Amino acid sequence: MRVDFVGKRAGLFWLALKTALLTVLTLGIYRFWMKTRLRRWYWSAIRPGGHGLEYTGDPLEKLLGFLIAVVVLTFYLGIVNLLLMFVSFSVFAASWVGYVASALGIVPLLFYARYRARRYILSRTRWRGVRFGVARGAWGYAARGVAHWCITLLSLGLLWPRMTFWLEKYRTDRTYFGSVRLVQGGRWVMLYPATIPFVLSLLGLIASLIWIFWAMPVVPDWVAFERDAQRLFEEIAAGGSPVIDLNAPWRLGLLPFFAAGLLYGAIHYRWVCKRILANNKYAFGLSLQSRLSGARVAFIYVFGNLIAYLVLISGLVLLAGLAVRLLGLDLAADMLGAIDAGELVLPGWIGLLSFVMLYLLIFALWGAAYSAFVTFPLIRHVARTTALPQTRGLSSISQRARDDFAEAEGFAEALDLGAAI
Repeated sequence: MRVDFVGKRAGLFWLALKTALLTVLTLGIYRFWMKTRLRRWYWSAIRPGGHGLEYTGDPLEKLLGFLIAVVVLTFYLGIVNLLLMFVSFSVFAASWVGYVASALGIVPLLFYARYRARRYILSRTRWRGVRFGVARGAWGYAARGVAHWCITLLSLGLLWPRMTFWLEKYRTDRTYFGSVRLVQGGRWVMLYPATIPFVLSLLGLIASLIWIFWAMPVVPDWVAFERDAQRLFEEIAAGGSPVIDLNAPWRLGLLPFFAAGLLYGAIHYRWVCKRILANNKYAFGLSLQSRLSGARVAFIYVFGNLIAYLVLISGLVLLAGLAVRLLGLDLAADMLGAIDAGELVLPGWIGLLSFVMLYLLIFALWGAAYSAFVTFPLIRHVARTTALPQTRGLSSISQRARDDFAEAEGFAEALDLGAAI
């Protein structure tokens, strides 16, 4: 069974832009309706076997869940931070211990919020009328997440694939499609091939640093270099063409090269792991197959972010030019200082309001561009490279009861984890 994707980029762009503008006009309240409409658009565009997914989430429950989560987190963090600071001053006579303990105390909440968000999203997703779902276990996931992170840090990152595998297995083994439970098969060592680009880039970067700054330094004598640098600036100021004596300075170009390799390696690891893990997921009479390309995903990230940030930078440059016209040259040059209303070309409130609205419009355009050139092609690629080789178990699946959520994905929203889309 193939998985098709039928959405169009232009339709998504206008939907993302329209909902972003409504979010701005409602001071952020429409954000929950925006996420709901975008999810419904994406879900309906993904069609395994010709049947589109359905998203049944309610924006009002997202809003109420967010408010509940904010109240709970405010109370929890306030009490916990107060106790930690009291112990820090009483026992250690210093504040930094309390700050460190407070930051570490957030980590379990991050894992808890991610699991709850996943559970909510899947419980509001249907295919062919059958609901997905995830069993309870958010605190168990948080405890395992903290434990695996500690093990990974103690191993200096060598056991990162182990953490990736076991956390995904915990989530997958508690995921249901109707009455059928999914299972994550395989072993954690199968993820090590996905680390090859990152490891090679890291070794190359370390070797380059040793070569450039220790074995054969680009600057053999720093005292002479400082003197030559001063002479260099003086000759440039005089209109000359100075030459500074360095030991094969071209080697410095290796550093950004391997740094870019690290970025690619991180993207490659994350998404190739998803492919490997997907190919080892199965249920009774069902299986998954993924042909996802790490190189293609990296290209989408780089090219899409380039377009999105060009939109943002171009808009900010345009905004600066309009500020000169709308607010007057003296005020535009002193936006970070005191505002002299007497220098305004237009009435002060008109110029300021126009400036603020244009500023918010630019970020709405940026968000729409990111959705159209990063999120859209990424989800399309994942959908089109996924298939279900075995589907004979579909006929034996029965419906699953709907899970109720008091706080929806409010904790993920309150902690700004993104959740999904």
